[in-house]
Amino acid sequence: MNIEKIEKIADSEPSFRLKQIKKAVFHDLIENWNEATTLPKNLREKLEKEMPLEISAEVFPSKDGRTVKAGIRLEDGLLIEAVLMKHTEKRNTVCVSSQVGCPLGCQFCETGKMGFKRNLMAMEIVEQVLFFARSLKKTGEKVTNIVFMGMGEPFLNWENVKKAIEILNDDNCFGIGARKISISTAGIIEGIEALAEEFPQINLAISLHAPDDKLRGELMPVNKKYPLVKVLRAVDEYIKKTNRKVMFEYVMMKDVNDSEEQAKKLSKLLKKPLYMVNLIAYNPTGRFKASPSERIKKFKSILEKAGIFATQRYRFGTDIEAACGQLAEKR
Repeated sequence: MNIEKIEKIADSEPSFRLKQIKKAVFHDLIENWNEATTLPKNLREKLEKEMPLEISAEVFPSKDGRTVKAGIRLEDGLLIEAVLMKHTEKRNTVCVSSQVGCPLGCQFCETGKMGFKRNLMAMEIVEQVLFFARSLKKTGEKVTNIVFMGMGEPFLNWENVKKAIEILNDDNCFGIGARKISISTAGIIEGIEALAEEFPQINLAISLHAPDDKLRGELMPVNKKYPLVKVLRAVDEYIKKTNRKVMFEYVMMKDVNDSEEQAKKLSKLLKKPLYMVNLIAYNPTGRFKASPSERIKKFKSILEKAGIFATQRYRFGTDIEAACGQLAEKR
C-alpha cells in the first residue's frame, strides 16, 4: 500500500474524501475497500483495483501468548519480521523493522548476519503496525506503543522512518503519541541530532553493549566510525535540547561483557543525570551464551549502588525467535 498513491487517487475527489479514506484504513482498520461504506462505490472499486489492502504475512505466536511474530512478504518478494508484545490488555507494543537486513554487522545480532538488502519505504514500516492493529481489533484491543528496534538501523533510513512516524503520530491516522514511540540506534550521531530537532518528544535508546571502545569495536563494527566519546557527546547534546531520559541497552553475554569490573567501568561511563540502563539477557543467535541470572543481578546491583537507574528487560518471544537480536529473513 502506498499512501502517496492513495492521495493521488483522492485528488480528483472532494477534499473531505482523503480524510474518510485515512479513517477507514487507520481507524476502522478495514481489510478491503468494500468495507469502506462511507465512500462511493466507484471510488471503492478504483481503490480496490489500484491499491489493495491485503498484507501478506505468516504468524508465529509464542507459547505464553504474550508475543506474536509476523513474517511479512513485501511486494518485491523480500521478507521482514515484526513483533507484537502484549504487556497488558491496555498496553500493546509493536516492534517494527526499518530495513531488510542491516549493514552494521553486530556480532551478537541475527539480523546482522543477513547483510543489507534495502531500506523499507514509509508505508512498509506503517503496514507492520497496521497488520497487528487489525488483529488486535478483533479482541477489542489496539496498538499503544511503537519501538523501532526490529531489523535494521533506523537512522540509516531516516527519511522513510520520519515519514512513518508522521503517519503513526497523525490524528487522522493512528494518532499514537510521540512519547509512545521509541527509536533504538547503534549510535548514528547524525540521526540522534535529527531526532532532537524534528521529534524531541520521541524516546531515544542507544545500543551500547560494552563499557569501552575496544570491546564495543569487536562486537559492533560501527564503533570505529562512532566511538563512545562521540556517541555520548551527541547524547548529552540531545538531553540539553529535549530534557528527556535516554535508555542505554546492554545485552548481557556470558564471559564477554558481564564481569564485575565491566559493571564498575560502565558505572563510571554512564553516571550522568537522565541516563538509564536496560540490561537484556542475550537471546541465542549462535555465537554467545546468555549471562546467568545471578550474574545479571550482581551487575545490576553494582550499577544501582553507583546511583545509576537500571532495569532488566522481560524476554519476549525467545521460543519463536522474536526476541531482541533474533529477527532475520526466515521462512
